[in-house]
Amino acid sequence: MHIRLAVSSDLPQILDIYNDAILHTVATFDTVPRTLEQQEQWFEQHGAAYPVLVAEQDGAVVGWASANRYSDRLAYARTAELSLYVREGQRGQGIGKALFERLLAESKAAGLHTVLSRIVEGNDNSIHIHHVYGFDTVGTMREVGFKFGRLLNVVLLQKIL
Repeated sequence: MHIRLAVSSDLPQILDIYNDAILHTVATFDTVPRTLEQQEQWFEQHGAAYPVLVAEQDGAVVGWASANRYSDRLAYARTAELSLYVREGQRGQGIGKALFERLLAESKAAGLHTVLSRIVEGNDNSIHIHHVYGFDTVGTMREVGFKFGRLLNVVLLQKIL
């Protein structure tokens, strides 16, 4: 497996992984699959300040991670929100950990100061890995999401780089 900065030709595979998460998990609160055009716009908003990485194995993207702009208000420019997704069937092989480590390093090198994560309550594996990498739990937002017919709580985590 190889971790590298994403390029535009990776977007169809990034989109495939993300749309699968939209349709089958509560890892994202998006409820409608994205189009390639939407994913291209998302990618263009990142640039050097907000890295996007892919994990590649045998020529295929098996996971991706990004540091996303937290807010369009300029005072938040050094704060990012982390996203990380691994292709179904590839989870549990260390891909997420490798992406996590590299994204934190790339984010710090890009000049980011704070990284936030919002994780659905009950996703204990994701919360645990965040704690392993030095994230602190900031709090829980109660019943802020509604997906698959149920209200969902979200745990907010933060790491100062």
